[in-house]
Amino acid sequence: MNRTIGIVLIVIGAAMLIWTGFTYTKKEKVVDAGPLQISVDKQKSVNWPPYLGGILVIGGIVVVATAKKA
Repeated sequence: MNRTIGIVLIVIGAAMLIWTGFTYTKKEKVVDAGPLQISVDKQKSVNWPPYLGGILVIGGIVVVATAKKA
């Protein structure tokens, strides 16, 4: 079980090192005056620091290395 968690941490950490964020589109209402509604698509971005991915990779390696063999 611990070995699986460690491998998952390594994979997620490596993905975070490769892709440092993502963007998505959200529809927001600009005008809402009775029957008149105007909405616009706005792009939002989510970013994380690259060192966070490195920490996850190192943590996953430690968990895999210290896991007891079954």
